Amino acid sequence: MGAETQFRAIVVDKATDAAGNARQTAALRVVGDGFLMPGDVTIAVEYSSLNYKDALALMGRPGVARVWPLIAGVDLVGTVEASADVRWNPGDRVILTGAGSGENHHGGLAERARVAGDALVRLPDSLSAVQAAAIGTAGFTAQLAVLALEHGGLTPANGLTPASGPVLVTGGTGGVGSIAISLLARLGYEVHATTGRPEALGAYLHGLGATEIVERRVLATTGRPLQKQRWAGAIDSLGSSSLASVLAQMHANGVVAACGLAQGADLPTSVMPFILRGVSLIGINSVDASRELREQAWARLARDLDLDVLDGLTTTLPLGDSLLAAQQILAGQHHGRTIVDVRA
Repeated sequence: MGAETQFRAIVVDKATDAAGNARQTAALRVVGDGFLMPGDVTIAVEYSSLNYKDALALMGRPGVARVWPLIAGVDLVGTVEASADVRWNPGDRVILTGAGSGENHHGGLAERARVAGDALVRLPDSLSAVQAAAIGTAGFTAQLAVLALEHGGLTPANGLTPASGPVLVTGGTGGVGSIAISLLARLGYEVHATTGRPEALGAYLHGLGATEIVERRVLATTGRPLQKQRWAGAIDSLGSSSLASVLAQMHANGVVAACGLAQGADLPTSVMPFILRGVSLIGINSVDASRELREQAWARLARDLDLDVLDGLTTTLPLGDSLLAAQQILAGQHHGRTIVDVRA
């Protein structure tokens, strides 16, 4: 039997001190194939990405990593090395987003991975591995949110929504928000976007396709449950008071896709937007999306996303810089998409 293959990985671990206090840490380590969890497909990983969830795990915040030790990273793009799943063969180029990766199963911030074949999607011919990683969970979530708006009846017509109102994207400079703006603008929607730094990042948002910038603080506190109607649709990644304010300002029969909780997990509102204006609130679960929905979303991303815009909002880092980048993400110092070349 040959020597075990060694590879680099960002590993999250948890230890309890003498006083009984638990502490989660993350570090770049060298591990072997025996460290990997069960799975029927082994992948040589090329790229991962840093999402908000990854940043939380790497900075020791609770709620993301659920087993320890754990290789972090909810995304990966790479090449199949070995497979016991008849759908995948060595040499296939594949994408994985979510499906427990980086939460309860080893993730993509490593040079190798072993995963369930059912969680994989084939890399579309029109996307490079770098572009697929830049899309990652953030772009996949944004596409699911766009599909939810469409399912709710919000489709563009002559550059306007049927309700003749714009679509708001909160957290516009984040990964989900940035890609959502680009997708919506290219599909013909009028897009408004929020940011806490309009002077510094307004030009960035306009470059993605936003026509109006909304200061984040305008939505950050809860007002009356029904306010002036402003938007026909919204994609929200903030939750809490911001989402409550968005719901209060929706047009009649407006559609809101909720996909994040950067401000908080609470929702301080009432039933009034739902029963008096017929507003729909649709939750987006990108982690447990079905294989069919994953394939549909990636086909739409390959077709609808402006790849020049995607390339312009992407930053690539080596694996060893992941921890510093995670710190900057939580501090609000990164915008767009940050991908990790795990081989560098």
